[in-house]
Amino acid sequence: MKIEVWSDFVCPFCYIGKRRLEQALEKFPQKDEVEVEFRSYELDPTTAKNQDKTIHEALAMKYGMSVDEAKKMNEGVGEQAKGVGLNFQFDTMVPANTFDAHRLAHFAKTKAKDKEITERLLHAYFTEGKRLSDHDVLAELAVEVGLERNEVFEVLQDETAYADDVRYDENTAQQIGVRGVPFFVVNQKYAISGAQPMETFVGALEKVWQEEKAAPVLQDLSGDADDAACVDGNCVIPNDKE
Repeated sequence: MKIEVWSDFVCPFCYIGKRRLEQALEKFPQKDEVEVEFRSYELDPTTAKNQDKTIHEALAMKYGMSVDEAKKMNEGVGEQAKGVGLNFQFDTMVPANTFDAHRLAHFAKTKAKDKEITERLLHAYFTEGKRLSDHDVLAELAVEVGLERNEVFEVLQDETAYADDVRYDENTAQQIGVRGVPFFVVNQKYAISGAQPMETFVGALEKVWQEEKAAPVLQDLSGDADDAACVDGNCVIPNDKE
């Protein structure tokens, strides 16, 4: 089973949804046969790399509310995060453009470190108040998960490096109708939208596993005509029918 997850590193529900999926997998007997792949999605590609607003101010401006209202909204999200063992520090979060962070994640995938860098980037943003558009910060985080600093800087300084990979993920999201994240696609045919409760993920995993296990590997669309095929080393031309 393969689960593709479209998410962004500054999306609080993406981190919450990731944790709920992980908790569901711990309860899934076939968890070792499940592959999880993270795909790129930018909540706001227009965000400046050096944003000078607090997360409360940025949210207030985006949704046309007061800063106090934004703080209360964030407090509610923080409570949900606590429910899955996450510690969101909204007062120290630094809004930032995440395009370079996504490029870094694609580079990390070539080194089999994509899952590690994804978790590290999320924790750095939501708990440690790191600016994810800062190349020095990104390099520091990359080294922590086992990547080589000089290679990371080469990737980050080349604005074209892995840019096509990010755009491919985003274009794919648009084609399949993703309007918000997190968005989970199982075996390219089942979708789960949003940070659903852990029980929803468990139920989905079990349902997909049973349905896929019962379904034939291939659906035969050959029709009733005689086969023109080679079988067991023998090639027989089917008889012509009048």
